[in-house]
Amino acid sequence: MNVFYNREGIGDVLLVSLKPIPAEERAFVKRGDVVRIFSERSGETVGYNIFSASSYHPFSGNGPLDVDEELVGVINDILAKNGFDEPIEADLSPKFVVGYVKEKTKHPNADKLSVCQVDVGGEVLQIVCGASNVAAGQKVVVAKIGAVMPSGLVIQESELRGVRSSGMICSARELGLPNAPQEKGILVLSDEYEVGQPFVF
Repeated sequence: MNVFYNREGIGDVLLVSLKPIPAEERAFVKRGDVVRIFSERSGETVGYNIFSASSYHPFSGNGPLDVDEELVGVINDILAKNGFDEPIEADLSPKFVVGYVKEKTKHPNADKLSVCQVDVGGEVLQIVCGASNVAAGQKVVVAKIGAVMPSGLVIQESELRGVRSSGMICSARELGLPNAPQEKGILVLSDEYEVGQPFVF
């Protein structure tokens, strides 16, 4: 779940994104100040647009908001006040974590891509990576599914040249770190970082 608020950019609207779906599948129903966005095919709720958001809560920010239990509770209260009785649930686990590249193999269909098996603590993710400096044995920063990059890009499950990729191994530039090197390549962390711990930046 991702939540966005930018009063100057889009007005007093809280955007709640639960799941990406193709635009042609989207359907909408409006009650009060809330528009529910759902899949026309499955009926599954994929998001909400909450208008006049500041009349319910003093939201502030200029892009993605930190999602915590308090924010989820506020959103569920707004939904209930507008006649929606399906509360949302959010995965509150950190989306940027320290990973360990257990294995790197050549992508079968692309010379400049690698297929990496990355331990992020409790699970191993398969991530396709285009950086030339990625290697087995490195500790790296992983943006998991649902992470919002500083650029606004939301990390989604994807398929790159026929191979599934469940996250992204990040460079310092992609993370917007100060004094990030200009040359391309992922950020390799020192060994004191613990696999699975949140990466705060």
